Amino acid sequence: MFTIDDLSDRLDGYLTVDEIAQVRRAFYYAEQAHDGQHRRSGEPYVTHPLAVANILANMHMDYQSLMAAMLHDVIEDTGITKEALSRQFGEEVAELVDGVSKLTQITFEDKAVAQAENFQKMVLAMSRDIRVIIVKLADRLHNMRTLGALRPDKKRRIARETLEIYSRIAGRLGINTIRVELEDLSFQAIHPMRAERIQRAVVKARGNRRSMVRHVQSTLQSTLDGDELPGTVMGRQKHLLSIYRKMRDQRKPFNELMDVFGFRIVTDRVDTCYRILGAVHNLYKPVPGRFKDYIAIPKANGYQSLHTTLFGPNGIPIEVQIRTREMEAMANNGIAAHWLYKAGQTDRPIAMGSHARAREWVRGLLEMQRHAGNSLEFIEHVKNDLFPDDAYVFTPKGDIMELPRGATAIDFAYAVHTDIGNSCIACRIDRHLAPLSSRLESGQTVEIITAPGAQPNLAWLSFTITAKARSAVRHALKHQQRNDSVALGRRLLNQALSSFNLTLETLSQTPLDALLEALTLKSLDDLLEEIGLGSRVAYSVARRLVDSEPERIQAHSDNQQGAMAISGARNMVISFARCCYPLPGDTIVGNLSAGRGIVVHRSECGNLEDCREDPEKCFPLQWSETVEDDFPVGLRLEIETRRGLVAELASLINDAEANIERINIEERDERLSIVHLTLAVRNRVHLARIIKRIRNLAYVGRVSRTGS
Repeated sequence: MFTIDDLSDRLDGYLTVDEIAQVRRAFYYAEQAHDGQHRRSGEPYVTHPLAVANILANMHMDYQSLMAAMLHDVIEDTGITKEALSRQFGEEVAELVDGVSKLTQITFEDKAVAQAENFQKMVLAMSRDIRVIIVKLADRLHNMRTLGALRPDKKRRIARETLEIYSRIAGRLGINTIRVELEDLSFQAIHPMRAERIQRAVVKARGNRRSMVRHVQSTLQSTLDGDELPGTVMGRQKHLLSIYRKMRDQRKPFNELMDVFGFRIVTDRVDTCYRILGAVHNLYKPVPGRFKDYIAIPKANGYQSLHTTLFGPNGIPIEVQIRTREMEAMANNGIAAHWLYKAGQTDRPIAMGSHARAREWVRGLLEMQRHAGNSLEFIEHVKNDLFPDDAYVFTPKGDIMELPRGATAIDFAYAVHTDIGNSCIACRIDRHLAPLSSRLESGQTVEIITAPGAQPNLAWLSFTITAKARSAVRHALKHQQRNDSVALGRRLLNQALSSFNLTLETLSQTPLDALLEALTLKSLDDLLEEIGLGSRVAYSVARRLVDSEPERIQAHSDNQQGAMAISGARNMVISFARCCYPLPGDTIVGNLSAGRGIVVHRSECGNLEDCREDPEKCFPLQWSETVEDDFPVGLRLEIETRRGLVAELASLINDAEANIERINIEERDERLSIVHLTLAVRNRVHLARIIKRIRNLAYVGRVSRTGS
């Protein structure tokens, strides 16, 4: 069994004597705190934190991270508090332990909510100290290694969570060694039989391929030595989940995947990487279109390497990765290379750059967290945003922006800045105007056109794919809906109060405060929002307000509520019914619908029969004098069937300065067709002119407006 003495011997290579002593002190403290506790396997519980610390020691993490690893379950599983840890080991170690600890004090109805809340807490801790997530990943890795003692259903649940969240975080932070092991352990827990069969096939194939691997490896090494290029050639093996995913997604048999041989060449300097690339391309012919330069344009997690695919002996494909020793350390340890640098083990610029990228990513998570409606929405954003395939596009100034493949101009705008995204109205791609929904491809230059006062559109959610853009759009729409709801609620309440010769401005504060307290609302805006959304009826609220001040009521029978004016501008709480298509010039009424606000109908609309007599649900509206929008309207035409019918109608309607939004033709018999049209017109007068033109056509019989 691995002991604290074994760990101390390993730490002696890069920590000071005093730092090792602190780690040992944390171990003895944890051993005493967990005294009498055992894991499901029967081992003393302290073997788990010791194993977690050993994983971190492999990454050469600092002594405070190792102390946090020793103590990471103390707050959760014993009676020791964070304050006690702070007094014993300092505030920094206590904060690390608290960040890794689970939320056990809060009870949730849904286990998914508990996990999401726990992840949110961890993100907040990560924002203060990025080492929290590294300790957490090591903790999860040892838990995955020891899943055997758990029930199968619990194994699968933990494995899925690991695969969806923790392995992706490890990949996003560039810690490839942990990512690969987490993925394979999760795969074995979720699909044990598939993993076992692939593992047996890999072992068998490795034996059959051994001579070919040795031949190619020695040929590559001889080429480097002959050209006096310093470098070490090593074989590269695919891990189980990678093989399974390629078999499933590419629908390829195992043998076809294993026909590809992978090698890695590690050298001293960046310029040597490119010289080695030339040498291997001279040795074996490269496959066109399969070269990637991640040194010039690193991945989001800091990964750097040259990738190329070659036609090897007998046409066998050979995949070669070429990188420096520092890049190799970054590929395996990712952000942990920052602490490798502190221990004098690797190159400063790469390690520091990795740490800066990780901090930037965590800042993005915090922004998403502020905008997300709840913890489940937030964690879904994070899962969608972790480690996607990338596209590289340029700003007009030549800066490179990295986006997921399939990202649109809206995603690009929000990646630049949230304010740019919120106010964008158009874009130019490679200097040409393009729709905001355009999918971006690597190498394009994107320019965003903004306008003051512009607002996000609900339709954007149908084509944005980055978590930052989606959460920012949702946040802006919620804010926009609240503003619209408050404004509408104010108009409705003032209209109701006018029956009592009162307004919100003339109403005293006392009855308002009493009503807010009775309804458990924090502010007047909250009340107005509920009225605007249709959750509360304005007249009932007005009645309750004035009942407390009877001496101020001056209602008169002739003082009826005036009809509220509708401008025609659609917003988050005013919409126009699709059943009757109201137009400026029609007599209109408003139907207060809970959660939707006011739905505008024509007064004769048949769908209002149930609520027409209820003044709290259905009330008169009037059109504003300044209405400039186009409105949809439905027409039904009885027409003699003839060739060129659609073209002739389209030409006539276009000449009348209207647009056809939808057209549907049904044949009644050989002579008669029924045409259903949806047009965009300005008002009733405009519609009347169009109907008159249509009736003048010789082959048109009856024309009627639908939706009455």
